Formats: sequence, C-alpha cells, structure tokens
Amino acid sequence: MSDNKKGLFARDDGRNLMFTFILVSSLFLLWGVCNGMIDVMDKHFQEELSLSKAQSAWVQFAHYLGYFLMSLPAGWLASKFGYKAGIIAGLLIVAAGGFWFIPATHINALVHEGAVSPTTAFVAFLAGVCVIATGLTFLETIANPYTTVLGDQRYAATRINLAQSCNGVGWICGPIIGGLFFYSKDAMGRSTGSQTLYIPYVTVAFVVIALAVIFFFANVPDIKTEDDYHLDDAAPGVTHTSIWAHPHFSLAVAAQFFYVAAQAGMFSFFINYMTSEVPAIPASWSAALTKLAGNSSFLQGWLLGWFETHRAGILAISNKGASNLASLGLVCFLVGRFTGAGLLRRFTAHKLLGLYALANVLLTFLIFCKLGWLSVACVFLSYFFMSIMFPTIFALGIFGLGARAKKASAFIVMAIMGGALLPKLMGYVADKLDMSRGFIVPMFCFAFVAFYGFNWSRFSQAESLTGVRGSAGH
Repeated sequence: MSDNKKGLFARDDGRNLMFTFILVSSLFLLWGVCNGMIDVMDKHFQEELSLSKAQSAWVQFAHYLGYFLMSLPAGWLASKFGYKAGIIAGLLIVAAGGFWFIPATHINALVHEGAVSPTTAFVAFLAGVCVIATGLTFLETIANPYTTVLGDQRYAATRINLAQSCNGVGWICGPIIGGLFFYSKDAMGRSTGSQTLYIPYVTVAFVVIALAVIFFFANVPDIKTEDDYHLDDAAPGVTHTSIWAHPHFSLAVAAQFFYVAAQAGMFSFFINYMTSEVPAIPASWSAALTKLAGNSSFLQGWLLGWFETHRAGILAISNKGASNLASLGLVCFLVGRFTGAGLLRRFTAHKLLGLYALANVLLTFLIFCKLGWLSVACVFLSYFFMSIMFPTIFALGIFGLGARAKKASAFIVMAIMGGALLPKLMGYVADKLDMSRGFIVPMFCFAFVAFYGFNWSRFSQAESLTGVRGSAGH
C-alpha cells in the first residue's frame, strides 16, 4: 500500500483498526482511575493508622509488587493465547481485587473494637491493592504494545500516547474519587474514610466485568509486528536472537524502572507536599472564596473545605483540597499527553523524550531548593513533562522486536517495580529532612531517562521509529 493511503489506524493490508483502538483505549482509562486513587491513599493511612511517610509507601509497594509478579505470566499468556485472552483474564482479576475491599473494610472495622490490630487491617487493604495491580498488569502488558501495531508503524509512538491520554483522563478522576471517599467526614467532622473506602473499588469491579463481556464478543485481531532485527529468523549467520542483546530494549527496561520510580514518588507524596511545603495561605483567600460562594452553603462548604487552619493560626491546604489539586496536576499531565502526541508526529520520539526528561531534572531541582511558590509551580510543570515518558519509553523499547515484542513488553511492565522501591527512599528522605528535600530522588531518576532518550538512536542503530539503518550491527 502506498504511503498516502496509510494512516494513523490503517494497516498495510488495508484494514482500518480505529474501533479496536478505541476499545483498547478504554482499558487505559480504567487503570488510570485505579492508579489515581492509589496516589491519594497514602495520607489517609498516615492519619488513620499513625504511619510515617516511609511506612505509608507500602501502598505503592503492594501496588507495584503486583506488576512485578504478574508481568511475565501476562506476557506468556498473551504470546500463547493472544491479546483477547490476556485482556479478559486481566479484567476478571481486577474485579476479584475490587470485591475484596468489602471484607477488608469489615476487618478494618474490627480495629475500633480491639479485635484486630491496625497492622492487620492495613495488610488487608494492601492485599486488595496488590490483586487489582496483578490484573492491571495483564492489561498494561498487552494493551501498550497492542496500540503500537494498530496502524502505520511511523505513528506507533503517537498511537500509544493517544491511548495513554485516556489513561490521563482516568488519572484526573482518580484523586477526585479518592478524595471524596477516603477523606469523607460525618456531620460531627469525624473521618469516615475507612468505612467508605470500598465503594469506588466495588464500582470498578462491576465496570470491569461488563468490559470483559464486551471484549469476549468483540473482534480483537492478533497482529504480528515487524521483525526488523530478524530475531525470529533461523537462517545461518544471524548471531543475536535474544531481546536482551539489543541495548535499546534492555536500557528501556532500566529507563522505565527509574521513570515509574520518579512518577510514583511524586504522585504518592503530592498531598504531603501540598499540606506541608506550600507557603502560608493569605487569610484574604478565605474571605474571597466565601464571597465567591455567595449564599450557597454547599459551595461555601466545598470551597472552604480546600483549606484548614493549623494550630499556629496559619491557613493551609487541607487533605481534601490537596486531593483536588492532585487532579489539577493530572490535568497538566493530560495536556502534556495530548500535545505530546501531536509533537511526536512532527519530531523524533527519542529526542523529545530526552528534552522532557531534562526539563524535569531542572524542575525537581528547583522543588528541592524550596523556592516558595516557584517550587509549587514546578510541581505542576513536572506533571506536564512526565506525560509522554512511559508510553514513549515503551514504544522505543519494543521497536523492531517482531513477535517477541509481547515478551519484551512483559519485562518493560515488570520494570514498573521501580514504583514500589524508590518511593520508600523518597519517604525516608522526607521523614529525615522534609518533603521538598525528598525530590532529590526523582531528580536522579529523570537524569537516567534523559540519558536513554538522547542516546536511543545509537543504542538501536535506527534514526527513528521507522526502521533500522542498513548498517545496523545487532
């Protein structure tokens, strides 16, 4: 087929796969909601169970442990039974994890009766988090590489970034939902978050069951990708048959590890940063919000709920207000995804990745320096520049690996384990020093991503995501 007949969702054989792309993109929305709720859960457990920041990071550990444990089984299932089987399996596992939050909530209720310890209740919730993550692993391991083959290879990075934009929408909704149920209060002002935490997860469980039924009856073709490096070629003289022999893949695993580590740390401690590091809020803001709300008691309660007065009489951002601001940060993230998808059609993917990562090295350094409102603004800007990193690293890492892209995808998803380990280090630094100083950890992570992006062409022996150079020596 001539290039002028090929497009974003058109294959060489003439098939237009836009509907399949839209259906798969719904999965990105789903795990965006789940990840967004995880990001505002830490502060809830810090207050409910008297945990330190480093201890509350067990939430991220449980979440990303599920990814680590299930990445290879998910890749094996996709390779053996195809994309559809893996997606349905993942959805059903997510449903099981969502329903588990009902007994976890009952276990937590026994804490107040003295029947079980707070640690037992915490572990019960972590179990649900981990099970949901194992299901999401199937979806991410399969859906990410699948989007790259649903059309012209030239636009692989564009497609995965568009699909990840749906993930961004879900991530915006997640903190709002989490803030609504995790930080809810009764008429007496007492926290009811532990009693209502299960509601959004059970809702997710019903939604994914419906999605599993839709995928069961839908047409989800199993598409073989281009084998640019002849990994599946049994002809004599082909030396390298292992995906690990290709540095553009092996270093993508490392880059994804450090990127997710940085993202998980910044997302999970966002509420801590906003409630402890933001400069004192002028009292005039409270009066202005009251005036803005007019005579509506609902609006007054909602707007003023963003702030609280500390013991020293200082007006500061509340937990619920910080949860809402997390959604604003994720709006920046989503804007970055949409604009990034457009830029990737015009500029080379690996160079854009390098530039965005370098920008975040600078931004996290400015946050570390505690420069008042400038540092606060840098937090939101960092969300924008993180936006294209995960999908672009993914597309660059599996480039040219043919049928083995499914297996490679499993290892790149396994690298998400960085989100389990590094936030604990960031929390440790924050506990010892303060939350701003903790941002030194993601700064070094972004530096490695920048290194990978700027050097990808040398690692892959390719100019861009269109094919290897004729002299490529792999």
